[in-house]
Amino acid sequence: MPQIAIAGAGPTGTTLALLLAQRGISVTLIEAANDFRRVFRGEGLMPSGLDALEQMGLFSLLNKVPHRQLDAWEITLGRKPLFRVAEPMEANAYPCTLVSQPPLLETLIAQARTYPEFNFIQGVPVKALLQDEERVTGVQLGDGREITAELVIGADGRNSVVRQRAGLKLDQQPKNWDVLWFKLADSARFVEDNVFHAVANGDRSFAIFHGAEEGKLHLAWLLSTDERAERQPEEWIECFASISPPWLAKHFYTHASTLERPIKLSVVVGCCPRWHCPGVLLLGDAAHPMAPIRAQGINVALRDVIVVANYLVPLFHRGAPHGEIDAVLSRIQAEREPEIFRAQKLQAEEGKQSEKLPKHPALRSLAIQVARLFRQQVRSSWVKRQREMRNGVTKVKLEV
Repeated sequence: MPQIAIAGAGPTGTTLALLLAQRGISVTLIEAANDFRRVFRGEGLMPSGLDALEQMGLFSLLNKVPHRQLDAWEITLGRKPLFRVAEPMEANAYPCTLVSQPPLLETLIAQARTYPEFNFIQGVPVKALLQDEERVTGVQLGDGREITAELVIGADGRNSVVRQRAGLKLDQQPKNWDVLWFKLADSARFVEDNVFHAVANGDRSFAIFHGAEEGKLHLAWLLSTDERAERQPEEWIECFASISPPWLAKHFYTHASTLERPIKLSVVVGCCPRWHCPGVLLLGDAAHPMAPIRAQGINVALRDVIVVANYLVPLFHRGAPHGEIDAVLSRIQAEREPEIFRAQKLQAEEGKQSEKLPKHPALRSLAIQVARLFRQQVRSSWVKRQREMRNGVTKVKLEV
């Protein structure tokens, strides 16, 4: 019988399973999908997430998978650059790094398989939770198998089956926008100087950068709730070009035929009032789905893993009773909540920045001129807002 069963083999579940197996704790990792090639997976590792991987002893694995460091961030307002900030932003800090998640997860699984304590079940979903009186004792899989465990961890994303079956509630924040995610052919300019460009004009904005995947630019268009998403490729090209600097508009027109059909990412942001019940703990997006701004989801989840390992490893090493295991679950939530709440607040503030430009053309033009006049102050304000989202709010240190 595994000591711990983890549902969801994303970054949260996979790194936690590996840490536990390395420390001699029997763990079964369960993944519903047959492979890791999902339509969309976040790629951005901030210094906080990279530091978490370093503490776990997994930083060197990045050299085995496709990844690219960002060289800078550039904000374009009214079709002209406003300011640029080089990476890394702080001395002796990691630069923001884009990593392809599918090969990273495959590499983590391969390393975990070297430990006899690790078991991986793929292509079979969790269907239900097993219970003995008031405590969860394992999971039932879609093929009828039952996996008993001393603790079930739900790391199965924002639509978590474990959360639903455990009757744990997700409090969602109001939704004002979604994201349309496009890909198109890359540009030599991005290959030579991998800059994350944030482009805004009026109430329209998008971000564009070269991802970890060779030959592809990623473009995230902020879609307001009342905006039409169904447009022909040529219409989208016109939208992008109309608010872009001339060099980027030219790239859109030249490579219009390479624009791929967009993926609509429905933004869900919130937090569970309780991340746990007897025998169950939620982590990552299952407990606190994040907005896509500054890739906080994967980074705070990796920090969740470190805190969980600190609490659970000593308990399982000495065979603690169920009551003692259940008692620390609230302490895990209490330690992680301040950072989650602060990161979500910072994301909301960052998302509202593009809304501050007046919609009236004359007033918008005046606001842009004022921003250019005080560009150094605007730049300093922007850098200050990024600091906590990049480095984390609380101190997280692996102690086991």
